[in-house]
Amino acid sequence: MLRRHPLDPLSAEEIAIVANVVRSWKPRNELLYRVITLFEPPKKELIAYLDAENLGIEPRGSPKRIAKVHAYIDKNFHELLVDIDSANVIRDEVLHERHSHVDSAYMKQVELACLQNSEVQAEIEALRLPQGATVIVEPWTYATDGMNNMSERITMCWFYMRLSKHTDANYYAYPLDIVAEVSDSLETTKVFRLPLTGNDLDNHRRESYDHGKIHSSSEYHPDLVGHRRTTTKPLHVTQPEGPSFEINGYHITWEKWTMRVGFNYREGLTLHDIRYDNRSLFYRLSLSEMFVPYGDPRVPYPRKGAFDLGNDGAGVNANNLKLGCDCLGHIKYFDAWHVTNSGDPLKLPNVVCCHEIDDGILWKHTNFRTGNAVVTRSRLLVLQTIITVSNYEYVFIFYFGQDASINYEVRATGILSTAPIKTGDRVSFGTVVAPGVMAPYHQHLFCLRIDPALDGYQNSLMVEESVPMAFPDSSNPFGVGYITDSKVLSEEIGLDLDHRKNRTFKIINENSINPTTSTPVGFKLLPCYSQMLLAHPTSFHAKRSEFGTHAVWVTRHSDEELFAAGTHTMQSLGGEGIASWIKSRQEDNIAETNIRNEDIVVWHTFGSTHNPRIEDWPVMPCEKMVVSLKPVNFFDKNPGLDVPISTQERNKSVLVGEKDLERIDREAEKSRL
Repeated sequence: MLRRHPLDPLSAEEIAIVANVVRSWKPRNELLYRVITLFEPPKKELIAYLDAENLGIEPRGSPKRIAKVHAYIDKNFHELLVDIDSANVIRDEVLHERHSHVDSAYMKQVELACLQNSEVQAEIEALRLPQGATVIVEPWTYATDGMNNMSERITMCWFYMRLSKHTDANYYAYPLDIVAEVSDSLETTKVFRLPLTGNDLDNHRRESYDHGKIHSSSEYHPDLVGHRRTTTKPLHVTQPEGPSFEINGYHITWEKWTMRVGFNYREGLTLHDIRYDNRSLFYRLSLSEMFVPYGDPRVPYPRKGAFDLGNDGAGVNANNLKLGCDCLGHIKYFDAWHVTNSGDPLKLPNVVCCHEIDDGILWKHTNFRTGNAVVTRSRLLVLQTIITVSNYEYVFIFYFGQDASINYEVRATGILSTAPIKTGDRVSFGTVVAPGVMAPYHQHLFCLRIDPALDGYQNSLMVEESVPMAFPDSSNPFGVGYITDSKVLSEEIGLDLDHRKNRTFKIINENSINPTTSTPVGFKLLPCYSQMLLAHPTSFHAKRSEFGTHAVWVTRHSDEELFAAGTHTMQSLGGEGIASWIKSRQEDNIAETNIRNEDIVVWHTFGSTHNPRIEDWPVMPCEKMVVSLKPVNFFDKNPGLDVPISTQERNKSVLVGEKDLERIDREAEKSRL
């Protein structure tokens, strides 16, 4: 077997080997595979390997290739570690009262089982749906609400109707007022009706479907919406000399950047060993978790609170990206591998695209005395992945700039999750987007995990605020002066944003001093200003999504702490996330809690409070959220100063009408010949 880098995602061959190891280890047991993924080597082991590698020195030994396996063995949920080279199971833990993530195959089983239930069929019959209607069941993971025993996995089934025979017709336009609970053994345990008015906190009425809700304005698919504007002319992205990046396996070199691409079933795209001009910047960057809590207070809607990474998996739900659609220009795609329930490798094609884009002006100055202008255009390296989780799409993008800046962008699009409502009625916690169709208010909360390595692995977090100088005061006689007030944190903590003071969070290395500024080198976090979790602190939503209470957190690094809401989010009860880690260490006198000049992790919570508009229907235009990491006193000058100057000879722009004149001249020349 080809020797792989310690951070490379598992290959198809490795997944097959691991599946066979587990089969041989439990030859007489019933096996259901859920996950076979790379178990990343401990950070301490990897640091020496990566540092040697970047110095061009042959590393002394390589960390072992270990696979993490989630599997049901005789219906008990296990987590195993398998040494791939020695083909041995080196750890086995039964995860009592824990539940695996779900995938489309399991949800399809839930859907079929629910539709076959006699009580469900009776409720559908009682609705008296229009002739030719197709009932669609959309299963959701159960967001804990305290009304059921969470030791058993439960799936909530929400019902919709499709009137068109076209399979891509928008069934979210016809939510039905039936809901069902399905057990882990695919038994439908409860069927009941949804509330249809704002005052109906717990509806049990059995009403037929209101045929007055039927409408024709909620389709989006081109087969069902004939008109498309004709004014948009083609725009081609071309690079005559090819792309500027080089890729060797999962290693990318572009401009002065180097990094390693990773991919796993849960986080999807991860980045490791990120360096600029061979200076270490970040050990690991990843989206740690995302939580989508809905604000409809009526039973059973509090069960809509999805951990789209922990419950469903960004990697498992990654799109197969298409040329000319999701990414433009010269594209390099990365594939990944997952596992089927039977243990066979399952290819996830084109889950990450890598390409370059123009980003306008990087820097410019015109000398007003001479009229001479110097301008440099910005080029960005783009790494993008897109996931679909039920109704929503999320676009996750890392942008790397020639000025050593990093932007992380999330775009939310797709179709609103809808609920039925009586025609003409309104509610205070949602927007009516079509006849009898209500889109409830909800939030999207993301947590970006930033594992810094600025000129080394001992870093600190500084909080800096811009404040006015004292006035009246002899040092500020005109009252215009302001200074920065800075504090280097010493303990793990969660912090809030404050735009009134321009509160800034700087990751610094106090052992590496900029010779010009005489200050520590650093990168500052430019946060995405967002409202934090609105659910009450005593609610299960709040207990389960601890990261949603503060915008910035800083913790001491731990290999086990990758996920801000805890490792097992499926029907979790809370008390397992980032706030609990900090509290536990503070209460344990033995645990080391100092974070100054230590190996730290910074976490940023951001997102969208989405109170739907009619303009979000039937498909939502992208809502963009951007987080930036920008060097601050890290270099001796503008790191993008050496980027080539922008010229017409290089860029070959065209005046409007110029191509038409060229075409006319060519046609005239042909006619003469």
